[in-house]
Amino acid sequence: MARLPSAERRRQLTEAAIRAMARDGVPRTTTRSIAAEAGVSLSVFHYCFDSKQELIESVITTITGHYVTLVKEALLPRDTLEETVRAGFQAYWDHVRAHPDEHMLTYELAQYALRQPGFEHLARRQYQLYAETYADLIDQLGRTMGLKLRVPAPVLARYLAAMTDGLTLNYLVLGDEAAWNDILDTVIAHIAGLVGEP
Repeated sequence: MARLPSAERRRQLTEAAIRAMARDGVPRTTTRSIAAEAGVSLSVFHYCFDSKQELIESVITTITGHYVTLVKEALLPRDTLEETVRAGFQAYWDHVRAHPDEHMLTYELAQYALRQPGFEHLARRQYQLYAETYADLIDQLGRTMGLKLRVPAPVLARYLAAMTDGLTLNYLVLGDEAAWNDILDTVIAHIAGLVGEP
């Protein structure tokens, strides 16, 4: 087995954990099954991660990173604010449709962390990360389009995180793409009312 830098090995194990957890569920995924999924020994896993908490935090951060990069790249200024916001949501939506198991895993991770004594902070960190991500996206749009917010940026970030979270779960449960698009039209109109162009 080739020796990889520690950071690369952690990335490999985190991606393996995401695949295993999405397939088998968080409670049934063990360090042994993650090591097997990654094709490494159990000792390599324990060398890279001190605890399951550390691994779960890495999984949460990595899953979020999977789609944040796509959204940031899609948020290029368009002719209107509505078109720009729609492009960002479309990039996210395309990721949800392509990787529903991964998005389902985010809900399972939060529930698991809330029910596991000592892991509760990971659920809080997960949702803080969502809000921080939206704050970064709002800042990016603000700089490129000179937007004027009608509500404080932290409030808008948490609103967008909560709305996206609910919209995603609604789709995962009901599988209704048409309803998702209809709701998205309403959301975009509402966002345009909260964020004004100069």
